[in-house]
Amino acid sequence: MKKQLLQIVFAGFAFLLLFAICGCKKNQDTVYDPFNTGSGTRNLIVVISDIHLGADLSYAECNANVGPLAGLLEKIRSSQNVKELVIAGDLVDEWFVPATTDTYQGKDQADFVDRVAATNKAVFDQLRAIIMDGIIKVTYVPGNHDLTVTNDNIERILPGVNQSRDAGTLGLGTYSPDNYPHIAIEHGHRYNLFCAPDPISNQAVAPGTILPPGYFYTRIAALHVVQNDTVLTDTIPVVTPNQSGGASQQLLYNYWQFWNSSLTAFPIRNLFNEKMIVTNVNGFAGNFSVNDVLPYQATPGSTIAVNLFDGVQDSWPQRCVLNHVPVPIPTEYTMVNASSNTAIDTMAYLQYFMNTLSDTRLVVFGHTHVPLVKTWVNHSGLKSVYVNSGTWIDSNPKLTTMNFVIITPQNNDAASQTWVTLFNFQGGTFNEMNKESLRF
Repeated sequence: MKKQLLQIVFAGFAFLLLFAICGCKKNQDTVYDPFNTGSGTRNLIVVISDIHLGADLSYAECNANVGPLAGLLEKIRSSQNVKELVIAGDLVDEWFVPATTDTYQGKDQADFVDRVAATNKAVFDQLRAIIMDGIIKVTYVPGNHDLTVTNDNIERILPGVNQSRDAGTLGLGTYSPDNYPHIAIEHGHRYNLFCAPDPISNQAVAPGTILPPGYFYTRIAALHVVQNDTVLTDTIPVVTPNQSGGASQQLLYNYWQFWNSSLTAFPIRNLFNEKMIVTNVNGFAGNFSVNDVLPYQATPGSTIAVNLFDGVQDSWPQRCVLNHVPVPIPTEYTMVNASSNTAIDTMAYLQYFMNTLSDTRLVVFGHTHVPLVKTWVNHSGLKSVYVNSGTWIDSNPKLTTMNFVIITPQNNDAASQTWVTLFNFQGGTFNEMNKESLRF
């Protein structure tokens, strides 16, 4: 009898153990998918930015990540819960092109965007399919690397996409998802002197241009990446402060400091007087040299001058007005902090949360390639959240890439919160990086 009882107990224990093992295996086999919540409600807002798709994969910043991005978009398309997909700038990259390369290959922007779409076919096939399904709303917001890409040319490669652009201003846009006026999504470049549209400088040289100094900086940096040099061939001419020149000359000295540090960080083998920067983009024609963008002076301490972007140190306040910057930004601040990622992040606080004319509580920027979530208290004492959507470039040193953001709006329950979650998709799995919540 005891033997039979022990056999029954052992059999029962074995069954429970087998059930537990199978249950564990089932849980392990279940792949976490943040696009499918099981709620039966289609309300998720997905934000991605800084994809940097190029026309030539030999130098494009997004190459290896094109496949994973297409895979992510396929998951978004099949989701039962995603309501909107927002592309927050730098989708098409006209800037990261080696200085010696003719961006349009003797043709025009329409041909260029066609080549970008063909080169990155898997991504554009998925985006077009999502748009054509008509279930998930897809919105494009311009960034600085696609600053001059026209409305018609974005429509050309993404027929039916919703474009959120500032009225009368090419290269800028801010988007609030449907029924969520307290959310603002923009690229973030309008607050940076080197990246915001510049419709003032160089009009005699390139009529109608809006390209800022950062365009030439990026062309030179892309050339450095291709050449992979570690030491400058030429010598940067030394510029010293003009003590009698006033604030304007001091700002131009700060401008020289930016170029000095940039050329040192991204050395090229070309001489600075060599006309090797091929333009033929946005009003510019012909070739330019590094010396054309580099401030200079005849003798130490004398007047500092510059060829391209002459007067850029004085026109920033006017550019802020033209670019619809709500709270004026001191020129010295944006000049000195030109390379600062945190300075752009701080603009969410200054332009939205501390702006008494703004009731925005959730801001999403891209631009910096530094994915993060940060909270502040706004001018009314209410919790506010800022998130940077990171990037999809292949290499983001010391940081993750393949980032995206999911906004899960609150419901009518008074205890419900709007959740903002930052993800990383590296390795083909969803990795939750950070999250915050607030209630509007």
